[in-house]
Amino acid sequence: MNITEEQIVDVLKQVKHPENNEDIVSMGMVKNIRIEQDHAVFTLVSKKMRDPLIQSIRRTCFQALEQQFGKKLRFAIEVEEPVRKMELGEFDSLKDVKNILAVASGKGGVGKSTVATNLAVALANTGARVGLVDADIFGPSIPKMFDLLDARPVAQQVEGKDLIVPVDQYGVKILSIGFFIRPEDATVWRGPMASNFLKQIFQQGDWGALDYLLVDLPPGTSDIHLTLVQEVDVTGAIIVSTPQDVALADAVKGISMFRNEKINVPVLGLVENMAWFTPAELPENRYYIFGKDGCKELAKKMHVRLLGQIPIVQAIREGGDKGIPSALIPDSPEGKAFTELAREVILAVEERNKNLPPTRRVMVNK
Repeated sequence: MNITEEQIVDVLKQVKHPENNEDIVSMGMVKNIRIEQDHAVFTLVSKKMRDPLIQSIRRTCFQALEQQFGKKLRFAIEVEEPVRKMELGEFDSLKDVKNILAVASGKGGVGKSTVATNLAVALANTGARVGLVDADIFGPSIPKMFDLLDARPVAQQVEGKDLIVPVDQYGVKILSIGFFIRPEDATVWRGPMASNFLKQIFQQGDWGALDYLLVDLPPGTSDIHLTLVQEVDVTGAIIVSTPQDVALADAVKGISMFRNEKINVPVLGLVENMAWFTPAELPENRYYIFGKDGCKELAKKMHVRLLGQIPIVQAIREGGDKGIPSALIPDSPEGKAFTELAREVILAVEERNKNLPPTRRVMVNK
């Protein structure tokens, strides 16, 4: 079926906004109409942040177009939300943060927090200004890994707003729910409560100027992940996995979540943790306990970078338990692995920022 842009516009002029009964074309809500062989695409521009009516308007557009043109021509309608503008006098705690990096995993037990901790320290070792948010609300382990179990952040006023001052350790600014509960207490929160706490961490954290703000996410996909992409502009995601098949299957889900068209956060690459076992007395030997090069092969298949392969080394586990990350000793074999990982992450971020537009906060309808 051959149709024109003008014909599509004529149909959309019949779609009225429920609030003011004005047609969406006159309101400037329709743009970027593209017609291809068997489908047409256009962007529906929301006039305000998180407009609860936008999905209803989108459905009405589909119905009007189908009624006019039938089902032979398919339509795709992209929703664009306006960039949130700060109100006069409003304080933006993230305004001086250059890059926000999500550290995620498809499943638990793959060493995601260990990687996030050592990556943060390794980035700080390069002279970068680094922050770390422990967003693993239900199992915060960052305080222990940084030897901060007794730390309690303080509040201070900045531009008339009460802000939480992150705890500074090893050159990394850190905020975690673990700072606000006793280690022996269980965190029993419903999804909205956890999401609200994460929002507070971002909105009221006195982060200052940072080159990288890492966010250690819970395993899997959850409300916390959705809250993250809705509340902040995520530069890119780093997926952590072990090389075994059962972990790789979940890593694919993690990559797919960030690549979902509604979320659209670039995946910077994969980190293969527990890639091989190397005994301290035989530093040249490698034993592939969980399989060999699983993440390397997955990276090729999913067209993402392999950012690094971290071995199973007793010192990494001991460093995490003692609160002394291995990356603090960059000349050690395990320290070198995290130094190389940091170098690859920096390159991946630079390439992403050079070739892709900034990520925008997204509207996700659950």
